[in-house]
Amino acid sequence: MSEIHLQRKHRLGLKKAREAAQKVADEMAESFDMESEWDGNELRFARSGVTGCLRVTKDLVVLEAKLGFLLAAFKPRIEEKLEKEFDRYFA
Repeated sequence: MSEIHLQRKHRLGLKKAREAAQKVADEMAESFDMESEWDGNELRFARSGVTGCLRVTKDLVVLEAKLGFLLAAFKPRIEEKLEKEFDRYFA
């Protein structure tokens, strides 16, 4: 199983960071057909072959995901897309 770990500091505050995290989740849902649900300040997401969470604090956002065997081959593409989304929403 392959893992993805991304972390970014931000200056958005908690409320705006949650809104940005939701936009990232919406992009992931569209690109990767992924379901997500909030649990406090943690956005949990899943689809066949992927599970993970996006944790948001007032000054930090952390994404952790586990890719199944078949999606592990696409890890570089997935990381690149997520990096762009993080740069776009949390910069």
